[in-house]
Amino acid sequence: MLHRDGAGGGLTLPQRIILAEGWRRRAVAFLAGACGALALEPVGFAPAMAIPLTAAVWLIDGAAGAPAPSRWSFNAASLRSAAGAGWWLGFGYFLAGLWWLGSALLVEADQYAWALPLAVLGVPAGLALFTSLGFAVARLLWSPGSLRVFALAAGLGGAEWLRGHVLTGFPWNDFGMALGGVQLFAQTGSAVGLYGLDLIAILIFAAPATLIDHERKRRFGSPAAAVAMTLLVALAVFGAVRLSQEQTGAVEGVRLRLMQPNLPMDAKFRPENGQEILRRYLALSDQATAPDRMGVSDVTHFIWPESAFPFVLSREPQALSAIAHGLQGKILITGAARVENGPSRKARGKIFNAVQVVQGEKIIAYYDKKHLVPFGEYLPLENWLRPLGVHHLVPGTWDVGQTPRRLSAPGLPPAAPLVCYEAIFPGQAVEPGSERPGWLLNVTSDGWFGHTSGPYQHFAQARLRAIEEGLPLIRAANTGISAIVDPYGRVLEQLPLGVEGVLDGALPKPAPQTFYSRHAEIVFPALWALVFCCALAGRVRA
Repeated sequence: MLHRDGAGGGLTLPQRIILAEGWRRRAVAFLAGACGALALEPVGFAPAMAIPLTAAVWLIDGAAGAPAPSRWSFNAASLRSAAGAGWWLGFGYFLAGLWWLGSALLVEADQYAWALPLAVLGVPAGLALFTSLGFAVARLLWSPGSLRVFALAAGLGGAEWLRGHVLTGFPWNDFGMALGGVQLFAQTGSAVGLYGLDLIAILIFAAPATLIDHERKRRFGSPAAAVAMTLLVALAVFGAVRLSQEQTGAVEGVRLRLMQPNLPMDAKFRPENGQEILRRYLALSDQATAPDRMGVSDVTHFIWPESAFPFVLSREPQALSAIAHGLQGKILITGAARVENGPSRKARGKIFNAVQVVQGEKIIAYYDKKHLVPFGEYLPLENWLRPLGVHHLVPGTWDVGQTPRRLSAPGLPPAAPLVCYEAIFPGQAVEPGSERPGWLLNVTSDGWFGHTSGPYQHFAQARLRAIEEGLPLIRAANTGISAIVDPYGRVLEQLPLGVEGVLDGALPKPAPQTFYSRHAEIVFPALWALVFCCALAGRVRA
């Protein structure tokens, strides 16, 4: 039995963490969480996730030190201790992983620099509440044996699912992305999705904490470690088998050109620059990626990024005429604001962040973005915050789209469009009950975040959507990363971050429909229930 006598001599690292109190306990949790961000892009060192999750087990062990009157009752101080440690660990993790959010406020620093602490510190502080809740739930299920790792998975895994849904959700940098960023392990996303990867990642990366359980070590080793090794082997075998599939081939008669203008955000949204920007787009789209590659006449479809114009395309017939002439009448799929007029001249119309299909001088199809970015495209609690001078970052008042997530263009299979932020939501890339599309189209503008971790993390999450759905991904980004990705997450063609250029390539065919795409709504609840039962079994045996 360990005692909090203040003596540090002779104690192992796990014992020091278990017995830590006060600022030492908070510092351990914060630093362990920050180390976990190394598992995410652009570093992508997956084993780093073992640092916060192993520390999480020892921190909750320390919170569980105070005895409860009975097996099924709990010491309130113990729950507060676990929740507090969870908050500090989550704060460190999200601060290290999301510090780049502040870059968006520096694009127009004269207006928004004052809010920098709110983005850099406030967002991680708010997201850490979910980690705190996860630790508290884990403490309620805690047991002294190896099955306490399942308690952590049930608590934290459930909290990650909530984070992806509460207040429209923000499933960015889930713990499961430590596996989702590794192509071999990410293939399991085709069966369990991101939230299932969360549960698996927690079980795997928290298991090393149980290696110090002395009784288990003297007998047969740690059952949790054995489960973790079994899961790792299973993930590797599943991934290797899935990646051994032959290339899916390409859709016949389709040649795509993706345009990446690398346009600074401060210039992009100035209407006075509209014609100059359009000329730049057309000139860039007329360039082949190499001297021996196809010219404009050989391209069948052009794809431009999100919000390509600082004007409403449908209201600029000269711009539509220039596009038809410059692209020789070929099909253009582009991000562009779309406006619906109000019922009267005085009534405000609606404006949408849309993807539009242009043929000749006509817009023949469109999709309106449904999942708007909080504080970017809309202002939460607007009636309270706007009187205080708080505004959202993107000019204009954007409306939530109501169109089906489906976009048809001549000569192409139907696409599932994902405008920027929409690509981070698992299970929502394809609407349930709808006919399966042939590909995912992600148009985005990550220029708000410059040369930071953000665009790399965004691309990794979009790539995981391709694996989950078994659909190829075509991604056009203003500043990068633009790419053509096959349905197994393999990057076939890519333009790096911060480069101006065009990308030519074919449209890959889809893979067979995945288990996750058929059963996304029940996969996580079933897996979570299994993990919960294992944790409960440990609690009953305690």
